[in-house]
Amino acid sequence: MALKKYKPMTAGTRWKIGNAYAEITTDKPEKSLLEPVKKTGGRNAQGRRAMRYIGGGHKKHYRIIDFKRDKKDIEATVVSIEYDPNRTPFIALLQYADGEKRYILAPQGLQVGTKVISGDSVAPEIGNALMMKHIPLGTVVHNIELQPSHGGKMVRSAGASAQLSNKEEKYAVLKMPSGELRKVLINCYATAGVVSNSDHNLETKGKAGANRWLGIRPRTRGVAMNPVDHPMGGGEGRASGGHPRSRTGKYAKGEKTRTKGKGSDKLIIQRRDGKKLTK
Repeated sequence: MALKKYKPMTAGTRWKIGNAYAEITTDKPEKSLLEPVKKTGGRNAQGRRAMRYIGGGHKKHYRIIDFKRDKKDIEATVVSIEYDPNRTPFIALLQYADGEKRYILAPQGLQVGTKVISGDSVAPEIGNALMMKHIPLGTVVHNIELQPSHGGKMVRSAGASAQLSNKEEKYAVLKMPSGELRKVLINCYATAGVVSNSDHNLETKGKAGANRWLGIRPRTRGVAMNPVDHPMGGGEGRASGGHPRSRTGKYAKGEKTRTKGKGSDKLIIQRRDGKKLTK
């Protein structure tokens, strides 16, 4: 992936580092795979504001992505690599041998004209989807299912990948992008390769207006509020506000957020902080 640094012609371009979109081959999406996206403005079903700092943003369509890869043993050709405003990686438009078109998450290195396929007896090449019991150890994968035929749920953001480190009778052991070692049912599907747009985290927006385009409104700091509005508000002068906490009083740093005794605890071999959970 290529990044683009802008000359400081304006204040907004002085610090901007954008995406050059060198991999993108077309700017016109497949109309049959688009759905409307309705904005909420942070309002709930009663019309009351349930989430602050949401509103505005550019209009966009949702691209229907095939996370299940359930069109088995039918070869597909990559027609185009496209930008998706709803996610960080790029997407690839596939045209199957029977004429059907579908979008998938584009892996790094996937080219227009490449043939991809999903099934139980396919090669673990970039863009191919297969059960983890058929994938060699050490292979990097993405779009991983948690339950068979439920579609990929994990490792779907730009530049992410998990490594298949071990196989057991019922489970495959994956090293997740966070460093966590986790068991996943060995009959679950995963796609070979690393998710595209790996330099996404190196981009900088350059100005507040870029966030407004995304539908993110300016956020008021808790220490700038009054005591009635926030636990960190009030004080004489520029008071620090004490320990960082949320508007409802919960500590913002250091507190565990994972539910105790969660059912999937037994599937986590080692947490990302190095602590082992299973015996």
